[in-house]
Amino acid sequence: MVQREIQNKWSVIPQRNSLIHKQSLVLPAEKWEEFDPFLVMAEDNMKKGAFDYHPHRGIETVTYMIDGVLQHKDNQGNKGELKKGDVQWMTAGKGILHIEEAPEDGFAHLLQLWVNLPAENKMAEPRYQEISHTEAPVRKETGAEIKVISGSSGGVVSHTKNYASVTMVEITLQESHTVVQDLSADFNGFIYVIAGAGIFGANKVAGKKNDVLWLKPSVEEASEVELYATEPLLCVVIAGKPLREPVAAKGPFVMNTEEQIKQAFKDFREGRFGEWPQN
Repeated sequence: MVQREIQNKWSVIPQRNSLIHKQSLVLPAEKWEEFDPFLVMAEDNMKKGAFDYHPHRGIETVTYMIDGVLQHKDNQGNKGELKKGDVQWMTAGKGILHIEEAPEDGFAHLLQLWVNLPAENKMAEPRYQEISHTEAPVRKETGAEIKVISGSSGGVVSHTKNYASVTMVEITLQESHTVVQDLSADFNGFIYVIAGAGIFGANKVAGKKNDVLWLKPSVEEASEVELYATEPLLCVVIAGKPLREPVAAKGPFVMNTEEQIKQAFKDFREGRFGEWPQN
């Protein structure tokens, strides 16, 4: 089993977009080849009104709740409320219209990851999956709890469906304890520290709250990454198999060619995404 090293590390600095919205770019956009199959990841802390109704095509959005409450509604009839630790896995596919916002007099603190869809699945039927914090499969080790959101961890397998193969786990690790997360061969991956601090990877890189630790690739062999907590640690480990396909992106649409992007905007303008959700 190959022991993954940390190839790169950077710190995420929150930026205030408005009086009701702070955002940090965990994975900046337009690094498609480096982050493949991931497109962008943001940490948002917001109040009601930060986002309005909007469309998507060609991606899956993965929303992980750090704290607060997020209310969700789309034009496929899905409607719900996410709380701390819950995850929403939404396949936009051929097109979806939705809104995500904090409740009145509340807030939502979350991570949202955009996962690219393979070319053959860009126009898949929209799909919505909710992974409850209390119902997700859990792997327990001494001083560690690993919630398996997607993929697997030490033989514990999630039932979450995704088109691009993705492993996503939430790790809670007590101070002075160690845990390893197994990863498939040829998976790009990273660790994002939500709280606490630790030592990560075979090359023992220190990381703390709001640090991103990008893993060195392991192309041919299965691998694992080691995490050691120097103080109580909460983090997510996310990895996925690269698609190695061309990316064309504009606004909320991600396809493979510029012509497909133009078609997405045309379909949206002409109402082919359906009607906006009703109250």
